[in-house]
Amino acid sequence: METKQFTLSTKVLNMIIGVALVILAVIFFFPIYIALINAFKTDGEMAKSMLALPKTFSFVNFQTAFAKLEFFKTTFNTAIITVGSVVGILFCGSLAGYKLARTHSALSRFFYILFIASMLIPFHSIMISLTKTAMTLGVKGSLHGTILIYIGLGVNMAVFLYAGFVNSIPVDLEEAAIIDGCGPFKTFAYVIFPLLKPITATIAILDALWIWNDLLLPLLMITDADNYTLILSANKFFGKYEADWSNILAGLLMTSLPLVIFYMFFQKHIVEGITAGAVKG
Repeated sequence: METKQFTLSTKVLNMIIGVALVILAVIFFFPIYIALINAFKTDGEMAKSMLALPKTFSFVNFQTAFAKLEFFKTTFNTAIITVGSVVGILFCGSLAGYKLARTHSALSRFFYILFIASMLIPFHSIMISLTKTAMTLGVKGSLHGTILIYIGLGVNMAVFLYAGFVNSIPVDLEEAAIIDGCGPFKTFAYVIFPLLKPITATIAILDALWIWNDLLLPLLMITDADNYTLILSANKFFGKYEADWSNILAGLLMTSLPLVIFYMFFQKHIVEGITAGAVKG
């Protein structure tokens, strides 16, 4: 009797969880549905009903958005900033995280706490001083200046994740490499870094999603229209007194498409990397 009650309660619980997941899925996908169907409509059709399907699927909005976005140029600029920033974050974060995890001293603990504490500082509180510093250094308005700032903003999280992952790697591997004649950098490059592949993929994906979709930092840093990113160029659709929503939705779908494709191929590494990094040996 108790077994039947337990089975019944388990089925009811699973049913409740399933219904809750369906409701959450509808809530999360509803904005995507709105953007997708209205990107094919005219402004008149949108005014009549935003929920109805378009009478005819027209690609005029996408053609207009493609031209206004200067899609190829802005995609290239966004790719340069994203790839350069992610590579810099991975390089600096992996070296610093490895060194801090393997060095047991008061100074290394101080720097580790400093990296973690910097994650708590909101960007809005430092953006004015950051902009002034960029102007003083002569990097404001350039792609490489934006890349340097992204590296500085993203390396703290990378150090935190790398340090946690390195702690799960046995020290015996490094000792064996040193006995075989490997120096510190060779040991890291050929022994340690290949083992950091899961967390490296996680950091790369998370930072790529952040940098590709970011508007505020490019808005502050990039002044030359030739260096505009996709998201910054999409800001052109919003006028002072009106917004061309049909073209805006088409443009936003176009800006999101490359990253959605990238995420679909590499999303499995996110959970794998975070789970592995949370386990310390």
